[in-house]
Amino acid sequence: MSQSNTRVGDFRVLAGESLVGMEGRLVRMTHDTQVPEVKLPDAVTDYAIYLVLEGAADAALCSVRPLEFGRNVRIKLKATCNPGDLLVPAAIDGTYDGMVQVLPTVGGTYRGLAIAEEAGVDGQLVLCRPCMLSNVTVLG
Repeated sequence: MSQSNTRVGDFRVLAGESLVGMEGRLVRMTHDTQVPEVKLPDAVTDYAIYLVLEGAADAALCSVRPLEFGRNVRIKLKATCNPGDLLVPAAIDGTYDGMVQVLPTVGGTYRGLAIAEEAGVDGQLVLCRPCMLSNVTVLG
């Protein structure tokens, strides 16, 4: 089967809010009157599976990369991590939106997004491999 009108890799899309300075953060696909746009996640359960490569002002074109297993990426990290740690979306609080953190030990349900491939510190663009696990439940 062949398919047409598809694309692979990075692409340009409208920013649905200001993404200036948000490089390395995860965003979700949404729309404005059926026109595709991306925004920072509103909840840790959002499907934020696109990485901002080049931010932009609201309603301007930005560049994003879909997360895929075959290509490692650098995502903005909250706190610290070590190689092999499971990374999940950081809590949505206006500061850490679109960032990742190590799977907490606090009870709850989290979405596994990537495995760290290097040690990382707070605010670093940490090298990781997308794994797109379903929800992971931690018993507290």
